Amino acid sequence: MLATDIPALPRGVRLHHDKVRDTWVLLAPERAITLDPVGHAILTEVDGTRSFGEITGTLAERYNAPIDQIVKDSAGFLDALRNRRFLDVAP
Repeated sequence: MLATDIPALPRGVRLHHDKVRDTWVLLAPERAITLDPVGHAILTEVDGTRSFGEITGTLAERYNAPIDQIVKDSAGFLDALRNRRFLDVAP
């Protein structure tokens, strides 16, 4: 994923807090993914307007983590979501 790419949740995909299991899930028609705290932190920054570079910069600052590690982890996670059609990416 490039720093200028803009990730967005496609129509019909949304974050949802499962109160029964007390966990966050990513819901899509007839599909769901349970999110760990890292995945949830990344997806809460995805708003369809900010670039991947802006998102990872915000995460690195918020969690006082090395930007290279945030970029690597976030890119892997978001690419996996894109491959499963839970995420759209605009150049």
